[in-house]
Amino acid sequence: EDKMASVKADRRYTKDHEWAKVDGSVVQVGISQYAVDQLGDITLVNLDVTEGDKIAKGAAFGTIESVKTLSDLFSPVTGTIKKLNRDLDDKPELVNSDCYAAWMVTIEVSGTSEVDELMTSEAYETLLGTLDH
Repeated sequence: EDKMASVKADRRYTKDHEWAKVDGSVVQVGISQYAVDQLGDITLVNLDVTEGDKIAKGAAFGTIESVKTLSDLFSPVTGTIKKLNRDLDDKPELVNSDCYAAWMVTIEVSGTSEVDELMTSEAYETLLGTLDH
C-alpha cells in the first residue's frame, strides 16, 4: 500500500501521527492513516476532556484503543476544547473507515504560531518514508 497516498495535503501533522485541520482559529484534530494502520481495528475512542477545557500542546486529551494496543491522543496545539466528536462514543470504527473524516476534538487556538510549527504534508511524508514497517 502506498503510504504517501494516505496523507492529505490540506492539513498539518505531528510526529505522533495526528492531523490538524486549520479553519481560522479552530483546529480539528484526528489521527492519520499510518496511525490507523498501526492500531488495527479500533474498539474505543475515549475523550478525557470537556468543552471549554484548556489544553496545552503535547497534553493528552484522550486515548484510543484497538484490539492490539492502547494509545494516548495528544493535542497538537495549545488552546480551548471547542467540540468533541460524540459519534465516536458508539462508533469508534468510523476512524477505521475514514480517519480524515472521523475527527476527535476541535480546539480554538490562541495564536497560529504553533500551527505553523506542525509538519506540512510533505514533511510528514518524509517522516513516514523513514519509518520501517
